[in-house]
Amino acid sequence: MNWGKSIILVFVLFAGFIGAMVYCMTSQHIDLVSDNYYQNEIDYQQHIDRVSNAGRLHAGLNSFATMTYQSDQQQVVFVLPNTLRKGEITFYRPGDRQQDFRVAIRANHPVRQVIPTQSLGKGNWRVQFTWSDGQREYYQEEQFFL
Repeated sequence: MNWGKSIILVFVLFAGFIGAMVYCMTSQHIDLVSDNYYQNEIDYQQHIDRVSNAGRLHAGLNSFATMTYQSDQQQVVFVLPNTLRKGEITFYRPGDRQQDFRVAIRANHPVRQVIPTQSLGKGNWRVQFTWSDGQREYYQEEQFFL
């Protein structure tokens, strides 16, 4: 084979490789963290206040929520603060938004909340816990891997 045919063959193979990469990149589904991203950015100061409130509770060891993932029993156990009036636990899956779900908690809750994990998909999960004691709002986040 002469040089001319070799150069053309290299260009054709390179163009095929680039075309295959473009096809793979454009056909991959990517979820946004949130559909209303800009509104969430505006409300971010409230989130900062919730995190700092939870940090103060934790520093004072005063009615702080704890989460424990028990892999042998396939469950997540939450020990909730006694001062909780309302709250929400969000299970967030960074890789697949369709698996996200929320659990609402009201004032007449048990101190210990158990959520089974048998139906959850394998992978990384973030558990976001937002609650209120009637005066302030709090936020904490834990991460576990199934």
